[in-house]
Amino acid sequence: MTVFILHVAATFTMFGVILVVQIVHYPLARYVDPAAYTTFQTAHMRRITYIVLPAMGLELGTALWLVWQPPGGVPVWLLWTGLGLLGVIWLSTALLQGPMHGRLMDGFKPTVHQRLVATNWIRTIAWTLRAAVVVWMLALLLNFE
Repeated sequence: MTVFILHVAATFTMFGVILVVQIVHYPLARYVDPAAYTTFQTAHMRRITYIVLPAMGLELGTALWLVWQPPGGVPVWLLWTGLGLLGVIWLSTALLQGPMHGRLMDGFKPTVHQRLVATNWIRTIAWTLRAAVVVWMLALLLNFE
């Protein structure tokens, strides 16, 4: 049960982070003074890493553990669905958002920024679905069907 509680905490941490980033932080980045943008981008990447790296690592680690040691009452397909959504998130981060952040390190580029905001919806939707999957698992474990 401890692993599941950690999983819930990590998933909901990332669900909250992605909503704030997608709805508030990324859209507001276009208003940063161009002379300060490189400093802003560098600080964003350093500071957000303090939150997302541990939370994403914990979320992935506990998701793998739960697939390996499924809690009674939770269908294995639901655990695999959650893990599959994590695969989408990690691939999107590695192949899309990460490289775009890298391209923004040397200054604001409107087309790159627009693509970052647009493609980040992949992660936002996937983490929203993950949050729903975790709530469903929690309901099953607590017998709230």
